[in-house]
Amino acid sequence: MEWTRDLATGVELIDSQHKELIDRINRLFAACSAGRGKEEVGKTLSFLGDYVVFHFRAEEREMAASQYPELPSHKARHDRFVQDFLALKGRFEAEGPTPELVVRANQLLVNWLIQHIRNVDKRMAAYLQRRTPR
Repeated sequence: MEWTRDLATGVELIDSQHKELIDRINRLFAACSAGRGKEEVGKTLSFLGDYVVFHFRAEEREMAASQYPELPSHKARHDRFVQDFLALKGRFEAEGPTPELVVRANQLLVNWLIQHIRNVDKRMAAYLQRRTPR
């Protein structure tokens, strides 16, 4: 997964956190494809789980401070992702990085993140930029 300009929201804090998420997702898949084992994958998944929550809370604070009208639905998407991620993490812990779970992780992490940034975060960032005095 690569950071590309079309993923930029224009909000520095959010973009830097998205870049970190992409880097860590890439590390996860590198560990899986290199067969570095359940422990390495587990450490990366633990970091991702913590960082995703940290990132989502940072976005939600920005939305609340700017009285973003779509905050409830945006937060609900975050909450749903966290639930799905925790279920995936539990399967990784139980089964290890099986090919099927690696494919599922790719779908969940990569596809969800790209679609979320392009369709939801960009709309939120545009609102934040209009509301923030320059």
